[in-house]
Amino acid sequence: MRNSSSASRTVFAAVSAIGLTLIAAFFLFPFVWMLATSLKPTAEVFSSGASLTASRIEWSNYPSALTSIPFARVILNSILVSVLGSLLAMLVSVLSAYAFARLRFRFRRHLFALFVATLVLPQEVLVIPLFIGMQRLGLVNSYFALIVPFAFGAFGAFLIRQFLMQLPLEFEEAARIDGCNDLTMMTRILLPLLKAPILVVGVFAFIDYWSTFLWPLIVVNDQTMATIPLGLQMFSGERGTDWGPMMAAVTMTTIPSFLIVVFLQRQLEKGVALGAFGGR
Repeated sequence: MRNSSSASRTVFAAVSAIGLTLIAAFFLFPFVWMLATSLKPTAEVFSSGASLTASRIEWSNYPSALTSIPFARVILNSILVSVLGSLLAMLVSVLSAYAFARLRFRFRRHLFALFVATLVLPQEVLVIPLFIGMQRLGLVNSYFALIVPFAFGAFGAFLIRQFLMQLPLEFEEAARIDGCNDLTMMTRILLPLLKAPILVVGVFAFIDYWSTFLWPLIVVNDQTMATIPLGLQMFSGERGTDWGPMMAAVTMTTIPSFLIVVFLQRQLEKGVALGAFGGR
């Protein structure tokens, strides 16, 4: 019986390893293709078919990507928008989560349900009223328009609230006895306990700001305000798309998000688990 059980575990482990390897290869292939395409001559991007190699390695695609568009300005805009947007999203999420988890007011549960229901609304539904509002306020083509509207999402508030709901109230009661107000209790007692879910919210917000295309396309009409997705669009013109330098630019702009996820992998896993299982 032991030999049979051991053999079954070995087979299961082997099948699991093969399955995970195939899944990993499936998700990694687009990145491999992106890197390989960035080293191909533009004329051979499609003529080489599914092959990852070309007649020669075109290293010049990378310096060309830096000079074909205002690359430094585009990167600076994206860093500014992504960093400030993620910080604002974390702040809004913490305050919203605290209000829905700890404060007592009428229709709290109904309002929270309505707030979470906004997650099902696609961005395409929101951009028109948001653009009209930005236009009437005279904020079109500004960093404010790029950063603020989508910092007030329900995902972060929901994730952090799930964790807050499982924290013992004794922490806050003891803090109030010592004379702490809501702000002091939030900054000194709760925030150190909320580092993991707040980090998850910040990373997700950063990646979202870094890669979003539709909203900047609508609210920005000046190249000096362009973010990375709009900058990549500049490689397409009347003569077609310069695919080699474009894929080189895509490769370079993917690096920050990739590094963030790699270096913060453990914290992200912990934060998602805490939020998903209510902090248990």
